[in-house]
Amino acid sequence: MFHELLLSLLGYTGDLIIDQREQLSSNSSISDECTFKLAPDISFIEPSNRELIEKIITLGFYYRELDRFATKSRNLCWIRSANAYSLGVIPEASEGEAEKPSVYRRALANGILEVLSIYRSAVLHLEQKLLSETMPILATVTQGLNKFFVLLPPLYELILEIERDNIRGGQLLNLLHKRCHCGVPELQACIKRLLWQGHQVMYKQLASWMVYGILQDQHGEFFIRRQEDRDREQGSYHPDIAGKLAHLSTDDATLTDWHLGFHISLDMLPEYIPMRVAESILFAGKAVRVLRNPTPAFQSGTAVYHQLPKSFQKIQGLAERFPFLKEAVNSQGLGEDLLPQSEADKIEAMLLDLKESSEFHKRSFECAVDSIHTIAASHLWQLVVVRADLNGHLKALKDYFLLAKGDFFQCFLEESRQLMRLPPRQSTAEADLMVPFQLAAIKTIGEEDKYFPKVSLRMPSFGISVKSSQSDLPKATAYADVSSGSSLSNASSELSLDGWDGIALEYSVDWPLHLFFTQEVLSMYRRVFQYLLRLKRTQMELEKLWASVMHLGHSDFAKHRKGRDKGSITQQTRQRLQPMWHVREHMAFLVRNLQFYIQVDVIESQWNILQTHIQESHDFTELVGFHQEYLAALISQSFLDIGSVSRILDSIMKLCLQFCWKIENLDSYSNTSELEHIAEEFNKKSNSLYTILRSSRLAGSQRAPFLRRFLLRLNLNSFFEATARGVLNVVRPRPALPVLNQE
Repeated sequence: MFHELLLSLLGYTGDLIIDQREQLSSNSSISDECTFKLAPDISFIEPSNRELIEKIITLGFYYRELDRFATKSRNLCWIRSANAYSLGVIPEASEGEAEKPSVYRRALANGILEVLSIYRSAVLHLEQKLLSETMPILATVTQGLNKFFVLLPPLYELILEIERDNIRGGQLLNLLHKRCHCGVPELQACIKRLLWQGHQVMYKQLASWMVYGILQDQHGEFFIRRQEDRDREQGSYHPDIAGKLAHLSTDDATLTDWHLGFHISLDMLPEYIPMRVAESILFAGKAVRVLRNPTPAFQSGTAVYHQLPKSFQKIQGLAERFPFLKEAVNSQGLGEDLLPQSEADKIEAMLLDLKESSEFHKRSFECAVDSIHTIAASHLWQLVVVRADLNGHLKALKDYFLLAKGDFFQCFLEESRQLMRLPPRQSTAEADLMVPFQLAAIKTIGEEDKYFPKVSLRMPSFGISVKSSQSDLPKATAYADVSSGSSLSNASSELSLDGWDGIALEYSVDWPLHLFFTQEVLSMYRRVFQYLLRLKRTQMELEKLWASVMHLGHSDFAKHRKGRDKGSITQQTRQRLQPMWHVREHMAFLVRNLQFYIQVDVIESQWNILQTHIQESHDFTELVGFHQEYLAALISQSFLDIGSVSRILDSIMKLCLQFCWKIENLDSYSNTSELEHIAEEFNKKSNSLYTILRSSRLAGSQRAPFLRRFLLRLNLNSFFEATARGVLNVVRPRPALPVLNQE
């Protein structure tokens, strides 16, 4: 009887101890209750001993179920199935193949086998002890296996929950971490050992991801997942789109990987790993992928060559003719690894220390991840800022998108002034812009500006871009964007000045700067550019109006002195237009001050802040944040995010242009009623603008720190304050406008 009892403790039943569950196979599910029972026809055992034996044989049932779970979890037949599928052979479906394999369950099974190995040793020792006794008793068995009554039942409940809820990956780690918090030291040590086994798998996946940039997760158990895997699970996966992505260029593939390729799976993220730490892990792996997979052009040095100083380019050219200089040139930057092996070894050593630790320490884990994040961000900063010349490209965007090269845009607007007086033609609008754009470049931009070829002019409403290559001026061509199907009505807003409002700039971004200058960032630059270009065009038209009228007046005066004729403008018309010059001066005063405020108080001050951050920071993620703050400050302090203000500014620029065109087309018989209406509308809009800007919500907040200076320059002689109060009927009435029709 004792021999059969010992055999049942190892999962083998017989005549004395039977298994009520019949037809047990390797793929059968785990029983949810003990099926080992003492045979009912045994009559020579006392009731007290029967109860004790039935309690003891439950350990045999737990052992068998745990062993079956471990064997099933450690089954490697899925490898053969995967190989068969790769060879085009579809294996026959079997009963247990519907369940996905799990490396985390396999790790848990390894830990369970360690516990079962200790249990088997205890049973063997118990057998030897019973054989040595002349009168073996059941108390010896109970005393020898007492500690396993604490371990095996909770382990059985654990695997039962895992099987029932199909728990895998990070969810399994989370479950084990929760079970660690118990008041039984032996059970706590056992569960911690199982958690340690699971962490071994996680650390291997972390090492693959953060050292080599490779996502080693065949069964979707890691908390870093590919986007296409999530789309496939949610039913939004499109094979044709995936096929197109697979054939992307290296630049496009890197960009897709960085922004859309990977994400954090909250289902598989253990609760004891904070989201901030998971995001650092995600960033570190993506950064390593970028550093370890440069484009062929960048790797060969051609992409960097044009961004190096001219002195270094000359040395590079000499090195091609003198081989002994090549090694020296390569050592200065082009031949270095983007991620040195020493840094990769350092990351691997940190993860190895965590892996070898007997317990998981949250603080140590977070410190290691932060250190790895710092290393990855530092080398990505070195790549983007130093080797890819980020500051030079930022300066180029400031020159062209923020109109820092004022002479170029002044020349461009002058050259295209007559063209922009006419409505744009859908078929040739961009080609028409090519000539003034290239002429302005030839007149104002020298050959040393290596960034200008990356700039192109575009009319989004027509879908054709104008390239900025100076060498292509004689053979100017326009490239049609066949994907553009938008109409003119969709391209211009209700308050747009004219059809040329859609003029925008595009900037060609090379690897790896596309990680920094995303499409969202470039769209923010384009938004500011369109606003500034319209403002500069308005200012130029007001100045040209004054210059042309003065030139015409001097010509008439010279003709009058010579007695040739009476001149082109009669004295009566001259007197009628006299009050209009006050209106023009008010318009020019407002536009000039607004332009000075945006260019000096906003753009230059924010640019200096950004430059300080670039010099002080050596972290790529910090740099991205500083640049986002820079763009957000430009938009907010220029009032582009306040609908009421931006609409008023659009109306003011529209009125100014209409005013200029009306006066230029005025003759001796024209009526000035339209000019009076424009002047009245301008006064209303400008006073409304001043009233909104001086409100406590704007002027009293930190959103626009230099707004008070702008208001001071506008209201230097209290004119705006007086007229604004007049509009609101507060304190005193508004001063009367000049009489326009006086003789």
